[in-house]
Amino acid sequence: MGPISLSGPTEFDVMKSNELERYLRNDAGLYECREESLIREEVLGRLDEIVKQWVKAISRGKGFDEEFVEEANAKVFTFGSYRLGVHSPGADIDTLCVGPAYVTREEGFFGELYKMLSEMPEEVTELNPVHDAHVPVLKFKFNGVSIDLVYARLSLPVIPEDLDLSQDSILQHVSAGDEQTVRSLNGCRVTDRILKLVPNIQTFRTTLRCIRLWAKHRGVYSNVAGFLGGINWALLVAFICQLYPNALPSLLVSRFFRVYTQWRWPNPVLLCPIKEGLGLQVWDPRRNVRDRYHLMPIITPAYPSMNSSYNVSQSTLCIMLGEFQRGNDICKAMEAENKDFDWGTLFESYAFFDAYKNYLQIDICAGGADDFRKWKGWVESRIRQLTLKVENETGGMLQCHPHPGDFPDKTLPYHSSFFMGLQRTQQVPVKGGEPVHLGRCVDEFKWAVNAYTSRKTGMDIRVSHVKRRDIPNFVFPGGIRRLRTSKATWERRQRSPQPEASGDIAQCQSKTTVLDGTDGGQKRKRQENGDAETDSSSRHPKSVRCNPPINTVVADASISKQAEKLAREPHVPDQVLPKELDELEDDRDQVKDFAGGNMKDSHTMGAIKSNNGAGPSTACSYIGDLEELEFNELKVPYYQTPSEPVAKPIIRVNFITLASGTC
Repeated sequence: MGPISLSGPTEFDVMKSNELERYLRNDAGLYECREESLIREEVLGRLDEIVKQWVKAISRGKGFDEEFVEEANAKVFTFGSYRLGVHSPGADIDTLCVGPAYVTREEGFFGELYKMLSEMPEEVTELNPVHDAHVPVLKFKFNGVSIDLVYARLSLPVIPEDLDLSQDSILQHVSAGDEQTVRSLNGCRVTDRILKLVPNIQTFRTTLRCIRLWAKHRGVYSNVAGFLGGINWALLVAFICQLYPNALPSLLVSRFFRVYTQWRWPNPVLLCPIKEGLGLQVWDPRRNVRDRYHLMPIITPAYPSMNSSYNVSQSTLCIMLGEFQRGNDICKAMEAENKDFDWGTLFESYAFFDAYKNYLQIDICAGGADDFRKWKGWVESRIRQLTLKVENETGGMLQCHPHPGDFPDKTLPYHSSFFMGLQRTQQVPVKGGEPVHLGRCVDEFKWAVNAYTSRKTGMDIRVSHVKRRDIPNFVFPGGIRRLRTSKATWERRQRSPQPEASGDIAQCQSKTTVLDGTDGGQKRKRQENGDAETDSSSRHPKSVRCNPPINTVVADASISKQAEKLAREPHVPDQVLPKELDELEDDRDQVKDFAGGNMKDSHTMGAIKSNNGAGPSTACSYIGDLEELEFNELKVPYYQTPSEPVAKPIIRVNFITLASGTC
């Protein structure tokens, strides 16, 4: 689709953009210093030297003549946040090594290169090969800089130093069936394609930095947990930049929330048309059954196009829609010059442990540091399956909110905990005493986790139920539980007198160009031909819905059942995903902030589904208050004694065989 508005910035836009830039630089500290940038460049240069030496050593070992050995080459490329230019201090660098046909992944990359790096203890630490990842990766620290290195093997005798990965013809040099190489290449190809498709790279970068920070503080930055990862947020921001090509970051952030609050999922977000060419399968729900069950399609722009957000579930989609609505409300208030709202309000951390009355606590432990790191990564990658199982088992009665990170218990070595908030979906009728049995899905989850092929003695898992009042102190900053903020805080701020900002975006997915609406009496006053506005007066101030309205029914388990089934199936060739889509980004400081921040709003989301016959469609509404769930026959976490049962059940959730293991 074409741009919504070609209007340039106003004085108000310039002022708010300068404020945003100062906040990101000074308050959030998102820009690294020159010294750290130089260290990263030196590390990348050294890594490139090492892989070149590695390939020459392999070619010599295979008996090639010295002339061929001298020409032997490998090359390192970057992708992800570093390549996009939005990485923060201390972030890891996603790197790709491209090697020739005679250097295999298992023997060469995970064999000889791993051995070479392991013999450099002064430079290389925390070396961890991950063979069974969706995109196999070597993880390590090089002179203190975290590196994720993936490998692509091309059917070329020599890798040219000027190799261009952006051309589709590069895929002709991939051996048939080598999907791991296609996925590895796509990390770089997608990143470079995004940079070519945005109208202004600098405004794109500032806007993306803002959205990444917001997503981390609001707890929706994690592809592995079922939310969105770095590449997903980059694609969403790039699309907004295309809709408003002449806008500054402040307006782009505002329109980001406006557009995605009203976007009619599962209509896909596309930066460019999907094209076919070399016989690889692309995302196409008309032909691929698997693609029809994607709830939030965000399509990659490089061939072969694919859905980068296939991990999203009904629960996580509704949580994100609620956060889009909150962001939209705050941006409207800032545009109305309400002094109670500023950029700091947008970035306030979501108090996860105040938001629910009931949680699942997943405790893990291992016998040593190396085993614990591998075990934790495996369990983390499986938690999305628990979300799907609960949605399936309860027929949509419960919504799951997985926390996008773990919390180590420093009093116990090699122990950590994951948490998942539980609540009744809004549209489920209250039937006091109706049992909801989670024992089976929890057992199935533990069985799947314990099937880890590299599991060793001491690697264990325990799942238990905890009430909000019994959340362990080690999840809070400094180990100190804070007093709960009043649930009415956000509502009071929303109801405070402020000028109305009218003019919502209308039908972004329309094939015809839709122009930007007017902003009432605000700084921005535009009236362009063809303007189409939605009637915001008829909407409840806390509602999040698709546009136009749809008939909503209680979500059944069909989508989750199919998603869970497909998630358990072996990977199929049409889902060739870049490495960044499946690796959890290591933003632990952000996760801690997300858990311990003051709660500014206690709204949570309930999931409902409407099916138009072509695929799933989801809309959500705020739940005004939190209900109490009653859990029967529970086993308590390892660190505490049972708490008193709650006297007023709404839904009884029956755990039968939760507690097992030694954690």
